Amino acid sequence: MTNELTMAGKAVVVTGAGRGIGRDIALLMGALGAKVVVNDPGVSVTGEGRDQSPANEVAQEIRRLGGAAAASFDSVAGWDGAHRIIGCALDNFGRLDAVVNNAGILRDKIFHKMSEDDWRGVIDVHLHGSFFVSRAAAEHFRKQESGAYVHMTSTSGLIGNVGQANYAAAKLGIAALSKSIALDMRRYHVRSNCIAPFAWSRMIGSIPADTPEQQARVQRLQALETSKIAPMAVFLAADAAHEVSGQIFAVRGNEIFLMSQSRPLRGIHRGEGWTPRAIAEHAIPALRSNFIPLDVSGEVFSWDPV
Repeated sequence: MTNELTMAGKAVVVTGAGRGIGRDIALLMGALGAKVVVNDPGVSVTGEGRDQSPANEVAQEIRRLGGAAAASFDSVAGWDGAHRIIGCALDNFGRLDAVVNNAGILRDKIFHKMSEDDWRGVIDVHLHGSFFVSRAAAEHFRKQESGAYVHMTSTSGLIGNVGQANYAAAKLGIAALSKSIALDMRRYHVRSNCIAPFAWSRMIGSIPADTPEQQARVQRLQALETSKIAPMAVFLAADAAHEVSGQIFAVRGNEIFLMSQSRPLRGIHRGEGWTPRAIAEHAIPALRSNFIPLDVSGEVFSWDPV
């Protein structure tokens, strides 16, 4: 098992690796022997601007600690850029063993005030980006008959949050994408899993804190270190996880959760078929006790982090 948990000799792409969760994942990968492509275009939380220094600094730190790293500045939000990111690993290290889809931006806004740009910008980076980078690596993984994908989802999509329709839709889409990859690629011994991280990062720092409830949520999140997410990402990329695929994990401080996936809760049958009135009078009353509450992530994870 010890050998299975080393990343020595493996090459890994980590997107959004210039700061926060991605940075800590890249550093731990490098510390455990992986050759790391540190991808980050250096944009703002909302996706504007460009700055090569975050990716360069993380790559330099990995090399300073004795590891191998290459910086990549392409955006995940384009097909060609995603292929260049994967090409960076192949060009520099001659191989690719794992992809961590961590890149993301936030443009939070209440649904009825969300613009087309707010919607498209977040979907492009999170959902399209996760697909583009994963797809760019797929042919390589298929030919070598091995590989691992680790995607970042969120309880904003898995459970729900206010003012994040774009982000929640993208993150729930990523969970479905991961499951589809796991199903389609298992014949090639390729794994795909998701992590829903709880951590105080630059992105989470943009959460509104206007109400007492929001302020309490922010205070809980501020206690959560981004470095706590990295061990799960490394495990899922390592050979030790060879039997783990299609799963969704949440990591909150020292807590790890296996998240549920949609399955039927209860069914009801009517031999003569249903009318709208019969549904109202019989089906809904029978099913109502199993309705999912209209709650948000903070209400489901209501206790203080451990």
